Amino acid sequence: MGNRGMEDLIPLVNKMQDAFSAIGQNSQLDLPQIAVVGGQSAGKSSVLENFVGKDFLPRGSGIVTRRPLVLQLINCPTEYAEFLHCKGKKFTDFDEVRGEIEAETDRITGQNKGISPVPINLRVYSPHVLNLTLVDLPGMTKVPVGDQPADIEQQIRDMLYQFVTKDNCLLLAVSPANSDLANSDALKIAKEVDPQGQRTIGVITKLDLMDEGTDAREILENKLLPLRRGYIGVVNRSQKDIDGKKDITAAMAAERKFFLTHPGYRHLAERMGTPYLQKTLNQRLLPPSHKTAEQFIKWLPRLFTLPPPPSHSLCFYIAATRCLLSMHSHFTNDLD
Repeated sequence: MGNRGMEDLIPLVNKMQDAFSAIGQNSQLDLPQIAVVGGQSAGKSSVLENFVGKDFLPRGSGIVTRRPLVLQLINCPTEYAEFLHCKGKKFTDFDEVRGEIEAETDRITGQNKGISPVPINLRVYSPHVLNLTLVDLPGMTKVPVGDQPADIEQQIRDMLYQFVTKDNCLLLAVSPANSDLANSDALKIAKEVDPQGQRTIGVITKLDLMDEGTDAREILENKLLPLRRGYIGVVNRSQKDIDGKKDITAAMAAERKFFLTHPGYRHLAERMGTPYLQKTLNQRLLPPSHKTAEQFIKWLPRLFTLPPPPSHSLCFYIAATRCLLSMHSHFTNDLD
């Protein structure tokens, strides 16, 4: 069972954002979202691809994610993708989606490892996803390469803070199991911006790559460096699997088998894996903050100062009214 209230609210706000965009206006309304943070090669991209069930993100060495990718997953009977900067174009080939992300990244940042805080907005419609809004952010780095400035670490940190400090943003802190968790970039950021742990969910990747005779049982049992919301383990495809074009559905089956048969994890199997992580995120989406409601209310006078309304204006006003009532319901329930 998903977070029904938020699943109803998100499509309505999407419609309103589209309506404002269609007339060249920026709504500036923050939806509940999930920021995916972690060091380079922590496995962030693989986690996102597993959610979608498609290979669609650029891969390579060094910083591959060089602009924030705002990824909206929308449950829908048909499967396709749309970019905000390619209005009206539907992508059904996800290799083309990857190519467009690379081209749009290079358009702003150049081709020599530069970064930019300007986000790329991508929506993926599919019957295989739950309604979620995720933000894939650059991995933390300390050594500049290519055209990157000497203060690259601070620039990436500033970029992350634009997202992770928002009250209605969950933090998906991705850390590899084959590295010392005490040095996790993701957990360091989470502790800085969410010291009480109200918004942080830990994700442990690369469990299958740990040295023989070792495991991450104490981490997954939330005994070592505990988090209020705990940790969820996942097993992504290896580079060999990716190069060999291993199907993500087959990879999900292999992940399930890994947890069911591993002596250190089988007692946790029902609370591990990508499907469980996806459901957990959907159910724990934070409701719109009061700041978001204030932003929404500021919209309303603008509705009456816009140029002659487009043909879809009636749907727009209906969406606006339903969205405001839904937000009001959320806040009323919170106060009860």
